[in-house]
Amino acid sequence: MSLARTLVDVRPLRTSPAFRRLLIGRTASILGSFMTVVTVMFQVWDMTHSAVWSGAVGLAQAVPLVVVGLFAGSWVDRGDRRRIFLVATIGQAVCSLLLAVQGFTGNVPVIGILALVAAGSSFGAVGGPAAGVFVPRLLPKDQVAAGLALNQVTAQSMMLLGPALGGLFLGWFGIGFCYLIDALSFGLAFYGAFGLPALPPEGEPARAGLHGVLDGLRFLGGHRVVRGALITDLAATVLAMPMSLFPLVNEERFGGSPRTLGLFLSALAVGGVTATAFSGRLTRLARPGAVMLWGAAIWGVALALFGLTSSAWAGLGLLVVAGAADSVSVLSRTTIVQTRTPDALLGRVTAAEQIVGQAGPHLGNLRGGVVAGWTSGATALLTGGLLCVLAVAYVATATPELRDGTTPE
Repeated sequence: MSLARTLVDVRPLRTSPAFRRLLIGRTASILGSFMTVVTVMFQVWDMTHSAVWSGAVGLAQAVPLVVVGLFAGSWVDRGDRRRIFLVATIGQAVCSLLLAVQGFTGNVPVIGILALVAAGSSFGAVGGPAAGVFVPRLLPKDQVAAGLALNQVTAQSMMLLGPALGGLFLGWFGIGFCYLIDALSFGLAFYGAFGLPALPPEGEPARAGLHGVLDGLRFLGGHRVVRGALITDLAATVLAMPMSLFPLVNEERFGGSPRTLGLFLSALAVGGVTATAFSGRLTRLARPGAVMLWGAAIWGVALALFGLTSSAWAGLGLLVVAGAADSVSVLSRTTIVQTRTPDALLGRVTAAEQIVGQAGPHLGNLRGGVVAGWTSGATALLTGGLLCVLAVAYVATATPELRDGTTPE
């Protein structure tokens, strides 16, 4: 097979000008968001020198995504997704602009900064499910996986670039300037979606309030393939998320060097970017469920082996493999959700996927820390990786439709 078919499939960029605009705007806003993550953490620490307040930044981001996300999906499935996304993008831009103002003036207490972060996260909890319908509505079905891969590779690239640029700009221009860049990046995201046609739900709109939420949950409970995809993601993150263990394992095995610790984090990202960049063959396969299950299993195996190794280079190699496997699994999971969910329910299911993607890693880091406190970092990694593999094997056995790709449309 040719190299062109191995590299990430770029057909969506050629066939859909609307997708191109969306991708440019989305990439810019993700870059700005990662710059803001670094800026908020720096500012809160500089103001408080408290690990508790620094940890509260993550809480301010995660809680609105879960709470607002439960009802945002139902709202998205009742209206024009384009308009909802534009309103949410304006809201995020305003929050970033207010952060910029306080960054320049320096007159806002830390609780006010966290309130703005939480408000921006709330708007993001609405915009995410709305944007979740764009790719399957704009692209032919055989290009949906390729479009999602392009979204993922650009997001991962910005994950590498954004924090580094944020650190540089903080040193050169200060806090307010970094927030301002983020606010301007939402302007590009707004431009990317502004030219889209109206995108109301296809089929019967969602019922209002809690009834609509329950309808979405009933769909997830009854659709074995989509449910299995989300359970697989929870197994990989809740049982085997390694981030909270890196400092301890670095101390136990590799002398506690901050350089090694930084390389651990970068290795996961490098693996993810590389795998997505060479995802052309995978996105053309007709069995994303099997690809997702293998990716999640390899993630667990690689992290278990990382817990056993005493070689820094071998450890970095295993983390690259883990990052690549996770990237492949996430891409396949998203493809399953986007292609197997009826459009009228896609906002709610995307909201559930967003909640799983946010809550799972936080719970996984907590699990790893608790187990490591009782035993050791290496034991927490080894047991988490093995439990992940066992959970994935159970899902594969219990859900043959997911494994074999035989679920009827």
